[in-house]
Amino acid sequence: MNIPGLKIIDYYIIKKFLGTFFFAIVLIMGIAIVFDFAEKLDEFLEKEAPMKAIIFDYYLNFTPYFAVLFSPLFTFIAVIFFTSKLAYNTEIIAMLSNGFSFNRLLVPYFISALIIAAFTFGLNNFVIPRANEVRLEFEEMYYRDHPVRYTQKNIHKQVFPNVYIYMESYSNLANRGYKFSMEEFDDDGQLLSKLMSDFIIWDSTIHKWVISNYYIRRFDGLEEKIETGRRLDTTLTIFPEDFAMRESIVSTMNLSELNDFIDMQKLQGAENIEVYLIERYGRYANPFSTFILTIIGLTLSSRKVKGGIGMQIGVGLFLSFSYIFFMQFSKQFSIGGNVNPLLAVWIPNIIFTIIGLFLYRYAPK
Repeated sequence: MNIPGLKIIDYYIIKKFLGTFFFAIVLIMGIAIVFDFAEKLDEFLEKEAPMKAIIFDYYLNFTPYFAVLFSPLFTFIAVIFFTSKLAYNTEIIAMLSNGFSFNRLLVPYFISALIIAAFTFGLNNFVIPRANEVRLEFEEMYYRDHPVRYTQKNIHKQVFPNVYIYMESYSNLANRGYKFSMEEFDDDGQLLSKLMSDFIIWDSTIHKWVISNYYIRRFDGLEEKIETGRRLDTTLTIFPEDFAMRESIVSTMNLSELNDFIDMQKLQGAENIEVYLIERYGRYANPFSTFILTIIGLTLSSRKVKGGIGMQIGVGLFLSFSYIFFMQFSKQFSIGGNVNPLLAVWIPNIIFTIIGLFLYRYAPK
């Protein structure tokens, strides 16, 4: 397909960029799989994981997840590697000498970055969630120990607007909560009713919660009515899997499911919701980083240096790993409640954008 305005040299650069990018993915992911398999081999043998499941359920889904996770690194390596070779062979000097400005040189790089960003965004939001679901199920069965806490204490959740529940403890094994209470308030914060019960249990046959040995206090002004009973079937916006899931469960959701999940967690008053917000904002911020690291990679590797290609690749790797480290560092600040999740996700992009613009200003013209 021919894009209007592009020349043969543009297609040459795009081909080199994308080819090096996918080659880097294959090479590095191959090495990662070997090391991962060596690390987990004892667990696989101990739990008798079938070879078919290891290959198709785990590693087939492991590869795209980590490829997208480290796609900014692969992008940076690709730009540094093939651009350094162009500079070393004086091809960039030849382009600039023939009226190909540095600004014009950015065009094929940005087209390649756009293809990679769209590719990773699509995978991350619509393909990888299903792959993660299969991969995590395999890990729970053949690798991880104690996937969930069996008993949780002092649970507070909002299940509907102005309706809150409390459990003194909850058992994942029995799907049973003890010392259960539910309070309903009006919009002015006045208590309308309070239900208290010895325990609540999930009935999988009717897909409802069963409240046992309960009594309800209803308030109407100064009047109070009391209702008691032995069994009450009710529907709440929480389910047994909500108490058993890991934080990584969000990686199995597409963008629409993730947004609905976050809305529900806000309604329930869940703690550590920053983890889920970071996941959502990161799905937009990570593809954007492709453009930032492309600019930095191009400006660093577009001239000949005394140390040769190795020096440029070394500097590039240092900056790319610095970006990944800083990204994880800022996320931890957000999880601790010290930084807004949106800001935490975008801080690395903002800082490295400034670095990229500074380098671009002094790039060879």
